[in-house]
Amino acid sequence: MTEALDTAAAVLADELSLAQRIARGDRAAFEVLMRRYNRRLYRLARASLRDDAEAKDALQDAYFCAYRSIGQFRGDAALSTWLSRLVLNECAARRRRSTRRENIVPMVSADPGMEAVARVPDAGEPPEHCTARAQMRSVLERKVGELPEILRLVFVLRSIEELSVEEIASTLSISQDSVRSRHFRAKGMLRESLAKEIDLAEGDIYDFGGVHCDGVVASVLARLNGS
Repeated sequence: MTEALDTAAAVLADELSLAQRIARGDRAAFEVLMRRYNRRLYRLARASLRDDAEAKDALQDAYFCAYRSIGQFRGDAALSTWLSRLVLNECAARRRRSTRRENIVPMVSADPGMEAVARVPDAGEPPEHCTARAQMRSVLERKVGELPEILRLVFVLRSIEELSVEEIASTLSISQDSVRSRHFRAKGMLRESLAKEIDLAEGDIYDFGGVHCDGVVASVLARLNGS
């Protein structure tokens, strides 16, 4: 227990030191911060906005805000929590602006689904395996994107980023019981949605229509005619 407390204290001290360096204008320290938290914060923005380009823009704007205001960081919470709140605030502002624009000029838009993250294939891995995994990832990302936001954020932070219940509660300003409940509901909805997807696909397994059917028929008739 004491060792864990010492580790947590060391982490907070390191984060505070990093924040202080940035506040003094240390751009290299700011690059360290961005590279350290980029993936987590992008996933948070992506879960909130459900659009890859918007998420990247929101993340960049949140970083600008962080750079300007990091002198206010006092280490009362984890630096990742402080940054996550800035990202969520930026995402909320973007949704409000989008709603206002749509109220003024009706727009027809479609959620393009979560863009698959580029991945370098393992050496010697068959290309079809990479393609199959990309397709599966696309389905999963689309299904996660269909979850209600209050469930989607918790699912991404808990199941994908593997944050603790306590960290998520602090980041989203909700109770730990709410984190557990929302995560449970999100997983249940995903299981149900994926099960429906599988049920729909079962009828297409080993499909043998179109040119495949025509080819076999033509081949057999040709052999009969030649016999």
